[in-house]
Amino acid sequence: MPGRQYARRLPGALAWLRDLVVLVLGTLTLLFFLLRLAGDPAVVLAGPDATPEQIAEVRAELGLDRSLPAQYLAYVGNLLRLDFGTSLADGTPALAKVLTAYPASLLLGGLAMALTLAITIPLGAWLGAQPGGATRGGARAVLFALQGFPGFVIALLLIHVFAIELVWLPALGHSGPASWILPAVSVAMFLAPKLARMIEANVGAALSSGYVRTARAIGASEREVLWRHALPNALLGAIALVGAQFAFLVTGLVIIETIFAWPGIGWLLVQSTVNLDFPVIQAITLVVVITVFLVNSAAEWLQRRADPRTRPRAVAPAPAPEAAP
Repeated sequence: MPGRQYARRLPGALAWLRDLVVLVLGTLTLLFFLLRLAGDPAVVLAGPDATPEQIAEVRAELGLDRSLPAQYLAYVGNLLRLDFGTSLADGTPALAKVLTAYPASLLLGGLAMALTLAITIPLGAWLGAQPGGATRGGARAVLFALQGFPGFVIALLLIHVFAIELVWLPALGHSGPASWILPAVSVAMFLAPKLARMIEANVGAALSSGYVRTARAIGASEREVLWRHALPNALLGAIALVGAQFAFLVTGLVIIETIFAWPGIGWLLVQSTVNLDFPVIQAITLVVVITVFLVNSAAEWLQRRADPRTRPRAVAPAPAPEAAP
């Protein structure tokens, strides 16, 4: 029996791996050609006072004097060995440089996501349980207003209040737990409104469903109906959004990391783009693509495990035609 289970899972795993390889290769191929249109890193490395001969020498040293097809074939060969070359800024291996910055982005993403869930789950349940009331109306107005604020505006306001005016928290760096608060709160305040409103809508729909009416009919209290029956089902619809938001957190915090000088891959991407550091940009793209793919796959798997209705069902074979008498 275990052998049959593994045999059934193997085609799905192969298809998953195929999709990952195609996505990575396609994205990095497109990036390779787009970067060559962005500028010449030899000009940046040679300096503003370099002569054409010096620029040509740097270009030959980097291999940029070869034809574009030759550069691409060499790039694909190195990619298969996970060799992205060395950083043009400091000569360190590009992939190692990215992986060194990656844990800081994971830390910020994890903290912000945990704070977002801690806020939105009870808030969404509270709003969805009783739609009316002035207090709930005020909370909805705040959520609606926060949805219109870009993340960097919230970050700058928090820095002004808590780092400059009150001098309670540091505004820059990654020196300890105190320096984690403002970046995590900035991101959570940006993500929480959308997730809270989705949970609110799902809770409201769940409370009007048949299984909730049945639970009330057999004597379940309103608190039990909300937390044991309505909320777990409401969270099923939010799993995909949580996965998408976490993928964004880890891979898309370019502005937030730049504002707070947070040493993650977002901050590294900005520095590498300014310096036209092609190897580092390509290594960052690899990490970003794999992260987004893995997070979305995990969210899809979790949703299927939590909700049997989303699982693919085997199609029964069509019955053989009966023989003519």
